[in-house]
Amino acid sequence: MDWIEGIGLLAGFIGVFGWYPQVRRVWVDKRADGVSVPTFTVIAISLALWLTYGILKNSIAIITANVFALIMIILIAYGAWRIQSLETT
Repeated sequence: MDWIEGIGLLAGFIGVFGWYPQVRRVWVDKRADGVSVPTFTVIAISLALWLTYGILKNSIAIITANVFALIMIILIAYGAWRIQSLETT
């Protein structure tokens, strides 16, 4: 791994870690107010496309960052959808 991929991995880690407070709020605190499921769905689609790009470019940094970011976004969107659907019933 060269230093450029290392910078990419560090940037990806920091970016993914930025989603942790939202995941915690949805899954631990069971609060989804202010979470837009459609917005997070669009973000998930974008991340899936970036993941595809990373695979095609064979970039470990892009692949790793987008796999973990996609996991975080899916956790947020699914958790928020679950909470919001329980609140409406």
